[in-house]
Amino acid sequence: MTADYDLVVIGGGINGAGTARDAAGRGLKTLLAEKDDLAQGTSSRSGKYIHGGLRYLEHYEFRLVREALRERDVILNAVPHLAWPIRLILLHAPQQRPRWLIGLGLFLYDHLGGRSRIPMTQALRLNREPEGSRVNSTYRHAFAYHDVWVDDARLVILNARDAAQRGAEILTRTAVTALNREGANWRVSLQGDLGQRDVSARAVFNATGPWVEQVISSASEVTSSKRIRLVKGSHLIMDRWWDGEHGYVLQAPDNRLIFVNPYFDNLALVGTTDIPYSGRPEDVEADTAETTYLLNILNMYFTHPLSEKDIRASYSGVRPLFDDDAAKDASTVTRDYSFELDGGAGKAPLLSAFGGKLTTYRKLSEAALHKLRPYFPDMGPDWTSDIALPGGEMPDADFNAWFTRFRADFPCLPDILARHYARNYGTESRHLLHDVSSIADLGHHFGSHLYAREVDWLIRHEWAQTADDILFRRTKHHLFMSPAEQDRFATWLNTYVSDRAQMSAYEPDGKECSDPVSESPR
Repeated sequence: MTADYDLVVIGGGINGAGTARDAAGRGLKTLLAEKDDLAQGTSSRSGKYIHGGLRYLEHYEFRLVREALRERDVILNAVPHLAWPIRLILLHAPQQRPRWLIGLGLFLYDHLGGRSRIPMTQALRLNREPEGSRVNSTYRHAFAYHDVWVDDARLVILNARDAAQRGAEILTRTAVTALNREGANWRVSLQGDLGQRDVSARAVFNATGPWVEQVISSASEVTSSKRIRLVKGSHLIMDRWWDGEHGYVLQAPDNRLIFVNPYFDNLALVGTTDIPYSGRPEDVEADTAETTYLLNILNMYFTHPLSEKDIRASYSGVRPLFDDDAAKDASTVTRDYSFELDGGAGKAPLLSAFGGKLTTYRKLSEAALHKLRPYFPDMGPDWTSDIALPGGEMPDADFNAWFTRFRADFPCLPDILARHYARNYGTESRHLLHDVSSIADLGHHFGSHLYAREVDWLIRHEWAQTADDILFRRTKHHLFMSPAEQDRFATWLNTYVSDRAQMSAYEPDGKECSDPVSESPR
């Protein structure tokens, strides 16, 4: 019997969205089902890095580091508006790793990935450099190296958009409630806003992260020998206390690395913790012990005293790490990925992914399709390594050159607002703003940088349905809107989603293009 789909992907995080995109581009009829919103879990709660994993070198994970370093350049080329190199100052703590060991590790870090446009490492004397102006004088030496910053949630959205443009069906707020094997096909039971329905698929890919074992247990005649370890990672968003667009890397007394990054124009993102977690992934949040832990480390290294009053917000995510039984503590569990394939002659395959990290999502997706190739011998070859994601189609992947032209084409927009659209939507911002000649054309102003034009785009093109979908994941407007503004927006949105005609009830606020925008989005 012919199946409705070649492949059903369960999970709308980075691994699920990346695999749906890859599969659709190979010619497979693909459906992605996500029980909540895209990137609602771990994939919007990362440290926002595409990085090789400097600390993984200590655990001899050279293959993982090499693969991840190479992926930095792939992602820089695919989404030059979302990803860019960030300069990091790794402060040397004499009581921690010896300086020669850090230098050796960074030498390997510079060279393991092959040729790259990422700048090479430099050694610094902090008393001679501006980066040391806010650092405690106890710390005299540092190394400057680079990794790549990325908007994690938007990376998920763009993979889902590309998958949809290539023919995949994307269903958000649609849970898979049962998997029943019926010979060479799976019967997949879906429960969503439109009710319950069953579809058939030749194969199923389980990319549900923290819920991977639950999905396996819902599948008929399937058992698993692999396990995951849930590790909680929390971040603080604070007012920035240093000048410059560089970040810092701090060696904690327990050998973890804590990252202190510039976030938008005046904020800092600090994290992460690594502690075992046994609760429901949906309930995760930063606790007092984690906040105290991060603040204590900051105050070890910086002269500017920092306390809870400097914290603007926090977030926490659950990392589903592959449990290889080798690591004794959470911070040393491998970040590599592993697969388990249940299937065989005449049996529809269920492929489950264990572990992985944001940086290597594309390679995980590619490897997943390699595992399924015996079931789809006619599917296309690997293709994602040199194809831009939506919005990233810029000559030579040069965002600055592209933005100069874009800025000239929309002179009515304040620079801050133009940069917000450019950074979030890249070349697609021209479609979003196609007939804008004044601020009034953006529609109702909800606060900060949020106008009705952008809201409409997110609903029509990016599966947004709730205020959190828009303010926290597809954008970060919540950081710059007051609680009252957020509440008013949520009330308006509930009406708008149920009846888009309500948009006409809100007249433009009449601001002229020359009016300043109060806070910076980037």
